[in-house]
Amino acid sequence: MTTETTTKTQAHPQTPADAYATEHCPRLAWTEHAPEVFKAMIRLDAAARRGVDPVLLELVKIRASQLNHCAYCLDMHTKDALAAGESVERIVQLSAWEESRHFYTEKELAAIELTEAVTVLTDGFVPDEVYERAAGHFDETELAQLIAAITVINAWNRFGVATRQSPGHYTPGQFKSGAK
Repeated sequence: MTTETTTKTQAHPQTPADAYATEHCPRLAWTEHAPEVFKAMIRLDAAARRGVDPVLLELVKIRASQLNHCAYCLDMHTKDALAAGESVERIVQLSAWEESRHFYTEKELAAIELTEAVTVLTDGFVPDEVYERAAGHFDETELAQLIAAITVINAWNRFGVATRQSPGHYTPGQFKSGAK
């Protein structure tokens, strides 16, 4: 398999497609080669999202995907967030949420901070103060579901990054059956 394709994603309609870098091909069609794992991930994703506010869920998925540099998941979840009514401004500010706290509720901030702590385990643990802040905004069932959702998007990100999935082709709601 080559690392480039001949098709180009045109990011801006006024710029000719040939002005953009060549789009890469995925390294591996992992869902075709591990279909049972993919099906299990879809079921896990559906179970993890139960009871989590859909807009908050998209913010969490976007933030984890930013941290993990998963362009495929960023494409998917920003489009899904916009389709769910999220504002462009809040999506753009998410990468700098600590300086843009006033764009989010305290509950959203607790979820975003927990997302970062679970995603970036550089110290090997989630700090007590981060966990306690989240626990102050979510009951135990909601918190368990939120942690599950954060864990699942991190797994999706690792599949996307490892197999080099190509962003730009997702249509909102494309995986309504429960994926990602």
